[in-house]
Amino acid sequence: MTTQSPAKLVTADDLMQLSADGFHGELIRGVLCESMPPGVEHAQIAAELARELGNFVKPRRLGRILAGDPGINIERDPDTVRAPDVAFISASQLPLEQRNPAYSDLIPELIVEVKSPNDSRDRLNDKAEMWLRHGVRLVWVAFPEQRIVEAHHAERGVVVYREGDELDGLDVLPGFSCPVGPLFEA
Repeated sequence: MTTQSPAKLVTADDLMQLSADGFHGELIRGVLCESMPPGVEHAQIAAELARELGNFVKPRRLGRILAGDPGINIERDPDTVRAPDVAFISASQLPLEQRNPAYSDLIPELIVEVKSPNDSRDRLNDKAEMWLRHGVRLVWVAFPEQRIVEAHHAERGVVVYREGDELDGLDVLPGFSCPVGPLFEA
C-alpha cells in the first residue's frame, strides 16, 4: 500500500517570488490559482475607476489607490492572497509616507472588481461577499456588458448604478461621485 504525501502549501512569500518569476495569479488557502490577463476592455475600465478614485483621493491626501492586481493578504496559515483590480486603503491605516513593497496585510476600505470575459455573475458576487467578510466596507463590481456597477456595502446591501447614474463613495469616501456611463466608453 502506498500513501501519497499531501501537497506542500504555498505561502505568501513563495507567491511573491513566483510573481517575480512571471507567475500571474492568486493564492487561496495555500493553493496557487493561476489567472490569465483579462484583456483590454477589462484593463481600461479598471484604469478609469482607478483614475476617478485617484483624482478624488490624492489631492485630499485620504490614502492610496492601488491598481494592477495588488496582493492583499487576507488569511494566514494557510495563506490567502487575493488580487483585486483596484483598492483604496486609507491614510489612517497606511500612512502616506510609509512604503510597503510586499503584499498588504491591511484590509482595504474599498475594492473594485471588473468582470473578466470568463467570470460568472455568481463568482463575482461570491468574491464581493468574501471581501466583505474579511472587513472591506465597499466593493464595486463593474459589468461591462450591462454597463452597470454593483456596489456591495457591508451594511446597506447591494446598490446597482446604471449608465445615467452617479457612482457614489457612500460612507467609505463621502463626497466622491463619478458618472457611470463614461467608465465603459472606449
